[in-house]
Amino acid sequence: MLLSESETAELKTSTSELKEAIVSICAILNKHQGGILYFGLRNNGRVIGQTVSEKTLRDISKAIAEHIEPKIYPIVEKVILDNKQCVRVEFNGQTIPYFAQGRAYIRVGDEDRKLSAKELENIILERHRKNISWDTEICKKAVLQDISIEKLRKFVKMAKATYASQKNSLEKLNLLAGKSLLNTALLFFGKNPARFFPGAKLRCAVFGAQNTASIIDRQEYCGDVLYLIERAQEYILKNIHVGMKIESLSREDVPEINKEALREAVINAFCHRDYREHDAVNIAVFKDRVEIRSPGGLYGGLTLAQIKEESVSKRRNELIADLFHRINYVEKWGRGIPLILAKEPTVRFKEVAGIFIAVFQRKYYLEQAEAGLEKARKRGKKTTLKTTLKTTLKTTLKIIRLIKQNPQITTTQLAEMLGLSLDGTKWNLKKLKEQGKIRRVGPDRGGHWEVSNI
Repeated sequence: MLLSESETAELKTSTSELKEAIVSICAILNKHQGGILYFGLRNNGRVIGQTVSEKTLRDISKAIAEHIEPKIYPIVEKVILDNKQCVRVEFNGQTIPYFAQGRAYIRVGDEDRKLSAKELENIILERHRKNISWDTEICKKAVLQDISIEKLRKFVKMAKATYASQKNSLEKLNLLAGKSLLNTALLFFGKNPARFFPGAKLRCAVFGAQNTASIIDRQEYCGDVLYLIERAQEYILKNIHVGMKIESLSREDVPEINKEALREAVINAFCHRDYREHDAVNIAVFKDRVEIRSPGGLYGGLTLAQIKEESVSKRRNELIADLFHRINYVEKWGRGIPLILAKEPTVRFKEVAGIFIAVFQRKYYLEQAEAGLEKARKRGKKTTLKTTLKTTLKTTLKIIRLIKQNPQITTTQLAEMLGLSLDGTKWNLKKLKEQGKIRRVGPDRGGHWEVSNI
């Protein structure tokens, strides 16, 4: 088996590096609240093994107990890898920040970095803030008169329940704490939610290229969360290409991006975002893609790989999710990401500066590009378009095939086999890494490539 270092995994050659291992455990806990560590492997994944006795395991457990605060209780066990004895340490903990030998660290890639005083303060504040979920907090400035009875009645009907009175319905939906309204009540049924929550908005824009340099249209919407969801989907469908197909004798509109996948991504953006952030949910329509940007990033230590491959979810806003579930907007089982991937397999997910982004490719752009390439081919002319498509459609596939055949292949070897310059090969590799199609594990020398399953 081939293991590699990552944000949640660390490899040590032996227990002679126990002090450094404790720092790595602390750093991973502060970033992801859990991970694994092996003794007996080099950082490139090569198994070298070490002697493992009962005393070895006790010494590791004792060192972790004595030098990491708050206390954690890891699983420390002997394992056999490539017929050699190694030690596997599995650990987790939610009481961040953690300290190793009195200092706090954070995991960045496969490295451990010491936390500054300001970063440590932010972690502590964030921990206390998360102890009380935003959606279950009391909205101190709000009164019952700020709730729209019309919106409340409509929701109760959608949930197939019976409306008795404003107070009774709010109580049944768990939106009252005594006589006080919770934030979620205003978010769903407020006459003017943005008055209480500056981030309860939707911003949309259409750009004339593949970047934000040229803006064609810009819109901002205010209202309750259900209104914003409808406006978001409406804006996207209005600004992408819609074809049609004939079923029996009726016409059916077919947008270039699947409607169900778009709607699921929009609902996820509003359901799981961090409402403490003042930024709005943002919709960006580019020439080649559509991006749905949700403030807050992934929650509860989840990684991009876990949401795609493990189909697991952790909810930042349980009460908001419950209300969406009552009207069949979301399911309890966290099937949103699998549904999006099933309908739009080329979708990409990424996190940038605490913002979760779903990126949908626009099929019309690719079709137009391919049509332009065909015309250029018939004219016998080499065009910029041809060069671009050759890179994306042929070179990309060849690079991925070569990496699958030889994960240890070097950039120089790739350049030779592709017939490209070294700079050109590096440019292609950089683009593939940005798209999440490949990733580099370990150092330039001794590391290897991995091809994503998505």
